[in-house]
Amino acid sequence: MDDHAITSQKILHKNRVIEAGKADVWKKWTTHAGLKTFIGSDNKIDLTPGGPFEIYFLMDAPVGEKGGEGNKVLSFLPNDMLSFSWNAPPSIPEIRNQKHRTWVVIQLIKMNETTTKVTLDHLGWKDGDKWDETYDYFDKAWDFVLNSLKKSV
Repeated sequence: MDDHAITSQKILHKNRVIEAGKADVWKKWTTHAGLKTFIGSDNKIDLTPGGPFEIYFLMDAPVGEKGGEGNKVLSFLPNDMLSFSWNAPPSIPEIRNQKHRTWVVIQLIKMNETTTKVTLDHLGWKDGDKWDETYDYFDKAWDFVLNSLKKSV
């Protein structure tokens, strides 16, 4: 069996209504300055397919353990959709150190000129206890991130 095969059909789905226009919410997700307003201590982003989408949470940690290192932009549709690869936190090395990465799809839906619905789908899960632990971790973490986004506008 291919050790990279996705064996779970789980999708972690979250959404929030944000009191900001789509273009402003897009900038929050796709720029260095925007990301810093609601997630992580620092980041490295290049909005091109294959470009870095790295978010750093533990600035004093050794390289490779700062957070979202090695993640990449997968695709995007300006002001509508962004997808990127995502790794497990350093606290779950059994998953973090695998070659397989999950991926996140962010979609922005215009409610009106000043309100945007943000949906977040996190996919690519495998089966197993450590994968379940990682899923549970992100079930809480993405709520925190989306709540932080909402407060940042």
